[in-house]
Amino acid sequence: MRSFAIALLFACAISSAVLAQTNVTIADLTLRAEAGDRTAMRALADAYYVGRNGAEQDFAKAAGWFRRLARSGDARAQTSLGLMYARGYGVEKNLAEAHRWWNFAAAQNDPGAQYNLGLTYVQGTGVAVDYARAARWFREAARRGHVLAQHNLGMLLHEARGVERNPQEAYYWIKVAALQGDEQSQQALPSLAAALTAAQRSDADEQAAAWMEKVKKIQ
Repeated sequence: MRSFAIALLFACAISSAVLAQTNVTIADLTLRAEAGDRTAMRALADAYYVGRNGAEQDFAKAAGWFRRLARSGDARAQTSLGLMYARGYGVEKNLAEAHRWWNFAAAQNDPGAQYNLGLTYVQGTGVAVDYARAARWFREAARRGHVLAQHNLGMLLHEARGVERNPQEAYYWIKVAALQGDEQSQQALPSLAAALTAAQRSDADEQAAAWMEKVKKIQ
């Protein structure tokens, strides 16, 4: 399965940059977070996870703040906490807990969680291999712009794993990912293109270009 993109996604928020921009100290953030400030909680969790902005890397503290956010329904924190359980960072490794938190986040349409779930079903990580479920979650994430999910969905469609083989749709998703700079997709594109007629390739290229126009408008 070397053709699949396999990195689990950490949903790190950019809010920790607030520390550098406003000169807020870890102590100040802790006081705000203890009082229920969700932005401060996120900044602390991110800072402890990577070890920056005056905080030493401490996965246990990061997990604690992510857990508080996750329990309040924060989808990105649920995704991040799930990853920490999947890798055993700051908590005892527990794939069932990782799945539980990712399912919560995926239900809120968090593409990172949807991608992570898809990946576990491809790899059989903590669950039985199930390409149909993998394709379902990759498709959900792909529709929301997750590049690695777009690549993996394209490969499932190309190889008829969990879905009916569809060379044109496979090429389309791989092309979308390739246009966004994904190297694996750029390398896979020529072989997928060879399986299409000129008309099919032209149609898929037009659809991929239309996707990129939508992305530009959002950005």
